Amino acid sequence: MKSLSSLEQLAEALRRLPGVGPKSALRMTYHLLQHDREGAEQIGKAMLNALNMVHNCQSCNTFTENEICDTCADTGRDLSLLCVVESPSDQLMIEQTMTFKGLYFVLMGRLSPLDGIGPQDIHLEKLIQRATDGAVKEVVLATNFNNEGEATAHYISETLKARGLNVSRLARGVPVGGELEYVDPGTIARAMLDRRVT
Repeated sequence: MKSLSSLEQLAEALRRLPGVGPKSALRMTYHLLQHDREGAEQIGKAMLNALNMVHNCQSCNTFTENEICDTCADTGRDLSLLCVVESPSDQLMIEQTMTFKGLYFVLMGRLSPLDGIGPQDIHLEKLIQRATDGAVKEVVLATNFNNEGEATAHYISETLKARGLNVSRLARGVPVGGELEYVDPGTIARAMLDRRVT
């Protein structure tokens, strides 16, 4: 079997990005090598630096360069509210609405039995420990409104309610099938303000 050339390896690596197909990856490869070698070097260095420096927050599981992220370290946050999201980009979108002043827990995924992703893969035990620390009074489920997000929210809701916690869900201001990362902040703000108990 023939090994890939350096050019083909770069194009294959770029294809790992969401929404990048074979043609787009090849176009990016040619652009970087032909017009922006300095940019390509900058991307490579930044990627290596991020891989070495960024890890998960010990408290909320989001990305950070410190032991505890800035949000968890903020003493002005409401410790009684915990918002559960699927990804750091979902957390960022909720923060941009400036309507939620509590803390977060980032699952880094969602339940998807067909893909072999179960509760252990979304850090459920860590979430339970965080939610039952005595300070949390309400858990707001802000998973996406697609099949996997709904199943994840239902599973977490039942698990936490069994432990005596109040659980609410974002209101349906977010479109069904939509992902928080792509929803405008105004819609997310309305959904956060109109959340309901599950």
